Amino acid sequence: MTLKLYGRDPMKMFEDVFTDKVSPFFTSMMSPAFKVDISEDDKAIFIEADMPGMKKEDVTVSMEDDVLSISAEREHSEEEKKKGYHRIERSWGSLSRSFTVGDNVDSEHIDASYDNGVLKIVVPKKEPEPKRGVEIPVK
Repeated sequence: MTLKLYGRDPMKMFEDVFTDKVSPFFTSMMSPAFKVDISEDDKAIFIEADMPGMKKEDVTVSMEDDVLSISAEREHSEEEKKKGYHRIERSWGSLSRSFTVGDNVDSEHIDASYDNGVLKIVVPKKEPEPKRGVEIPVK
């Protein structure tokens, strides 16, 4: 016998709160800012990010250490309300994602292009620098 509260399992009481049907606000906070596809071959890592409605000027790609960061900002435009109701589902504000790409990439030759709402980044690979070992004397 399972305990039911108002015809529902109490352990799943808040399950619908975090779905698009009930609260798109919460799901937008929990889901990534934009979707990406990441692939690689022997020579490079390829990242494609869907960023519809963004202007190329509002997109920034940066690399620090072994972390590639993509950020963008979409302005919120005020719209005239002509009806008794208004619904805004499109997201706005600052969006960002970061990816650890490893230390065997050539950060000097990363190529990024933006066309028709898709950001394409090619991160070329390089031979990893050999780790230099140091002998530590035992005392």
